Amino acid sequence: MHSRLAVEALPAADLNAQIAGLLRDLAAIQAVKAKSFGYKRAASAVFWLPRQIDQLREDGAWPKIPGLGPASMRVVAEVVATGESPTVERAVAGSGKQIDIDRRRSLRQRFLSRAEVLRVLSDPAIDGIERSAYRADFQMHSEWSDGAVPLSVLARACAARGYTHSAITDHAKGLPIAGGLSMASVAAQHEEIDRLNAEHSDFYVLKGIEANISADGALDLDDEERAAFDLVLAAPHSKLRIAADQTDRLLRVLDTPNVHILAHPRGRIMGTRAGVMADWDRVFARAAERLVAIEIDGDPARQDLDYELAARARVAGCIFALDSDAHAPDQLVYAETAIAHARLAGIPASRIVNCWPLEKLRAWMRGLGSR
Repeated sequence: MHSRLAVEALPAADLNAQIAGLLRDLAAIQAVKAKSFGYKRAASAVFWLPRQIDQLREDGAWPKIPGLGPASMRVVAEVVATGESPTVERAVAGSGKQIDIDRRRSLRQRFLSRAEVLRVLSDPAIDGIERSAYRADFQMHSEWSDGAVPLSVLARACAARGYTHSAITDHAKGLPIAGGLSMASVAAQHEEIDRLNAEHSDFYVLKGIEANISADGALDLDDEERAAFDLVLAAPHSKLRIAADQTDRLLRVLDTPNVHILAHPRGRIMGTRAGVMADWDRVFARAAERLVAIEIDGDPARQDLDYELAARARVAGCIFALDSDAHAPDQLVYAETAIAHARLAGIPASRIVNCWPLEKLRAWMRGLGSR
């Protein structure tokens, strides 16, 4: 029933996502960097509008939309009127970059604009997790690795959103490009977390880490090192553009003790890369067997897994983590994108670890360490 209701709740078109994509097409074919940047800025502005753009027009007139100039508004008007943009198609056809644009378009499937996220969150016809049930975020990054602020600032921002606990999951040592932590740095960070938890009784910070999955499925933390954390995410950051099947890579991770969450499993990026190719039904079946949570990453550029794959994981019996992947406090809102995908996939709160009380979460985390 959940999948049927979710599919019926999808709109005929997410206009903001469609228009943002067309503006990105224009950005990709520009020879002048300033023009490319302008179209990218316009695309981002449309993608983040809180309402679908056709709802903003009053008495036939468009309001001033920050970030959009006359050229971008021409694309908006065409799509709203006809569902397509002849202006963009002519420009692409004359650019000599049609093949590249077609590739980029194929990599924009099932990404939700902010307006669509808000619609899905508020639609009573969709039977799934409610925002009010979400009590913790399990992927975020502080200035210890590649984040922008101290972990204390992230913790306060989480508490301000009404969360009761969350995990700081900076990158592990195998990803130096993202400021991956040595185990000595981890020990120092854990001391800081202990001080925070001693000072605050109303919010609890879990000691997490985002481990890197190597090409063969090994992690950059050994068994003893993983045991030092409350929560271990494992995520792919390499071999994300190859067409070869990588099912065995992911199965090895799922069989590894003290791995709690398979994070952004595909590693896809909107318009740029498809990410890992795998037999996802085998991956989901193994994850369900091992009780490893499958993550829906709410970063707007990732949205990984998307609602279609997430529905298959639900049918396979998986549990899930819905996370923001925030690198700054204002990005914690990205968790709402993950929640929207979960709602469209028909996933109930009972199968989402972010909705569990802390004691239930701790029991699950300990259990994965003992297998």
